Amino acid sequence: MGPFATLQLGDLGADVIKIEPPEGDIVREIGPGRTPKMGGMFLHTNRSKRSLVLDLKQEGARRALLRLARTADVVIVNMRPKALARLGLGYEAFRAVRPDIVFLGLVGFGQDGPYAARPAYDDLIQGASGVPALVAAASDGTPRYAPVNIADRVVGLFAVQAILAALYHRERTGEGQEIEVPMFETMTGFVLGDHFGGLSYRPPLDRGGYPRLMSRYRRPYETADGHMCVLIYTDKQWQSFFAAIGRPDLAADPRFASIKSRLRSIDEVYGEAGRIFLTRPNAEWRALLEAADIPNMPMHTLATIQDDPHLRAVGFFEPVEHPIEGPVTSMRVPSRWSRTQPRAGRPAPGLGEHTRDVLAEAGLTADEIDALAASGGCRDRGDPARQPNEETV
Repeated sequence: MGPFATLQLGDLGADVIKIEPPEGDIVREIGPGRTPKMGGMFLHTNRSKRSLVLDLKQEGARRALLRLARTADVVIVNMRPKALARLGLGYEAFRAVRPDIVFLGLVGFGQDGPYAARPAYDDLIQGASGVPALVAAASDGTPRYAPVNIADRVVGLFAVQAILAALYHRERTGEGQEIEVPMFETMTGFVLGDHFGGLSYRPPLDRGGYPRLMSRYRRPYETADGHMCVLIYTDKQWQSFFAAIGRPDLAADPRFASIKSRLRSIDEVYGEAGRIFLTRPNAEWRALLEAADIPNMPMHTLATIQDDPHLRAVGFFEPVEHPIEGPVTSMRVPSRWSRTQPRAGRPAPGLGEHTRDVLAEAGLTADEIDALAASGGCRDRGDPARQPNEETV
């Protein structure tokens, strides 16, 4: 959550200082990389940031962090509040050095509920908010997690929204504040926005669930030579589709007449469409659907998406020369701005790459930084203590 939220802020121009323990963010180890602690997921989630290594179990490191906070606008914390309290680094500690600080805690659960102290990971929050149960109902009955860290990323975006609103409030009033963004509550609202349905009423009108999203036939259509993603949604689109394929019988079928009738018979509707799509190859379907103005897209894989002609035309994938990793492919900020186009400020940092620079900016002298490093309270990229496992992976 925290790294994804701060990625957005860094790309928007914030100077993001990532505080890492001596062993580094665990995400550094995920996926292949040319050098240790520089895995692919880390590269894409931690660009536009500087890395400061502090061992916050040491008093000197905690003092250094609070000195840094004097000039910080926002503190974002991605750890359990009790652990933070044991370190003496809760909101009040930061507020004491900068009264108008915006302090945002990303937590698993709201701290006024019985789950407050529980650990939380993406898989757990997906399960608790209903995602695997919905997948089971829409497929073969087997619950599965979405194969994307959707809870981490959705909650991270909610955190960005909260931070920007809090900064706007401070701009108008001069007031900082503490914000809590809980994963469980945030994802529950996110999921139920689609699926609460008849459960919204008292007494309930049904058992909830958006039928179209839960149909086991809602999937890419198999064609004569592959798959396609097609969404025939409005009344006009269904009528245009039937006209294009020469099926007036289906155009007159009451199951297809309106959105209400289609939802009542959604499995039959999607099942019939699935049988139709098997009759032609992808290229023929693309031409027919485009002519009929029916929404469609290719079903990309991780291998084919880089060759998508639209993404190539807009320059979404960018070749970058990383100072540690060499040539890599980055992804640009997707939004377009007429005056202040956001861009990645810097490549993802090596572990502790900016430790000395950041501490010096916080007002520590060279001697103080050397003393802190000698005690193990901080490390920079050149510290020999970091080298034991540095072999090519």
